[in-house]
Amino acid sequence: MALHHSEETHQNLVARIPHATGRELPEWFKAMEAGPTFLRFDDRVNWLRDEYGLAHGHATAIVHESDLQRAQRCFD
Repeated sequence: MALHHSEETHQNLVARIPHATGRELPEWFKAMEAGPTFLRFDDRVNWLRDEYGLAHGHATAIVHESDLQRAQRCFD
């Protein structure tokens, strides 16, 4: 599985995550780091959905943003 929506839709989802979930993105990144290690995108999305009851779109946006930030750290 990969990101299946436009960049605009992704940015809208990211902007709504704190309101919809009650947590900021850095908190979600920490939860993912503390959780089980899944290599596949869809496994990480499904874990967030199952563990925290997130909507599919929000879980996908969190995982995608996490991947983007991890990639950026590799280039810094």
